[in-house]
Amino acid sequence: MRFFAAAIVLAFPVLDLLATARFARWSGVPAWAWLAGGLVAGIALLRSEGLAFRSRTVAAMHGDVSILRGLLDSGRKVLAAFLFILPGVVSDLFGLGLLMLPINVGRGLRAETASALRGGPLDGDWRRIE
Repeated sequence: MRFFAAAIVLAFPVLDLLATARFARWSGVPAWAWLAGGLVAGIALLRSEGLAFRSRTVAAMHGDVSILRGLLDSGRKVLAAFLFILPGVVSDLFGLGLLMLPINVGRGLRAETASALRGGPLDGDWRRIE
């Protein structure tokens, strides 16, 4: 059973590249363009998610949003980015499907937290020490 699972995992990239070559021939766009586009999209998504993860973690530490929501959303986007980086059109379609799942739709960061994360004014008490 373990060899069967390993064969599936190892055969997926090969079948994905074959599907990409066929799709490139059908669409008229070179295969390297499809592969490079997925690679660039995956790297861009990883970079943007790295920045967004920090702000979500800070918001969770302040108690504004749930830490589990942030982790679930970040994990979904990182997995989609890795699927984009894998060579092939099929893995890119899986990544797009993962990004289009309606997870964490609705409540986002509150306005006070968003302005505080951007470096806006913070409310609080202060006193001068002389």
